Amino acid sequence: MKFPSPVPVQWIATLIDAGIRGNINASVTGINEIHRVEPGDIVFVDHPKYYEKCIHSPATCIIINSETAFPEEKTLLITENPFEAYLAIVRHFRPYAPVTKTISDTAVIGEGTSVAPGSVIGNEVVIGNNCIICANVTILDHCVIGNNVIVQPGTVIGSDAFYYNSKKSRQVWYAKMESCGRVVIEDDVEIGAGCTVDRGVTHDTVIGRGTKIDNMVHIGHDTIIGKNCLLAAQVGIAGGVEIGNGVTLWGQAGISKTLVIEDNVTVLAQSGVGSFLEKGKTYFGTPAGDAAIKKKELVWIKRIPEIWKKVMDGNG
Repeated sequence: MKFPSPVPVQWIATLIDAGIRGNINASVTGINEIHRVEPGDIVFVDHPKYYEKCIHSPATCIIINSETAFPEEKTLLITENPFEAYLAIVRHFRPYAPVTKTISDTAVIGEGTSVAPGSVIGNEVVIGNNCIICANVTILDHCVIGNNVIVQPGTVIGSDAFYYNSKKSRQVWYAKMESCGRVVIEDDVEIGAGCTVDRGVTHDTVIGRGTKIDNMVHIGHDTIIGKNCLLAAQVGIAGGVEIGNGVTLWGQAGISKTLVIEDNVTVLAQSGVGSFLEKGKTYFGTPAGDAAIKKKELVWIKRIPEIWKKVMDGNG
């Protein structure tokens, strides 16, 4: 999430009641989680396992729960509970605002766009020209829709991320990380019926120009999908995934979190992707591998009983 204007780190320190170390004259332009952090951002960390990654990330300011070494140009904000500090910042800059009308007064809808009955358009939503928003679609706060976009009935765009801060020392183990990111859908995208597209936790979930999405597809928070991709029915994509241009994901393919699928990859139906996929190749199976090899493996698996029988007969 970007702030309306740069904010001094000293003001942030006061807001979250934190000690300040390092560059006390810095300003920050937004807050982000580690997978999408950029220069000017605040990031938070509350476990020593991730100190180095956060401190040496592009972040300008790190909210942390312990004194530690850090580059002199950065700012540390030290507080007992960095997660609560994160929530305080999010609630200050993007407080919850209920939708009181089916189309918010703050929504901007372009020329030639139609919004069917039963749809809800949230606060600060921007929808471009010549779009078709079918019945019972929900587009939640701060989402951005380009031109010539079609959204079929029952789809939800901008629902909260499935993202929790986990600590078993608490009575409630899983504390919700409140989502302050957006969904950005570029021009000429089509989204089928009954799909769900989660907003970013702090950054944007992006669907690239010309991408076509079938029914009952889920796209997780902070995922970036390239241009001219095809996603068939019941594809599920976890958070923080980066998908290149021209990628095809066939039905019921499952994509694990924070991985990269390069350009022009094809993933065949019911495959489970758990790691990086190299551009221009076709993948199949769980875990997904080169489709030609995986299909040969299936042939050999089917022959195991026959081969076992021959082995046992030879030993008899």
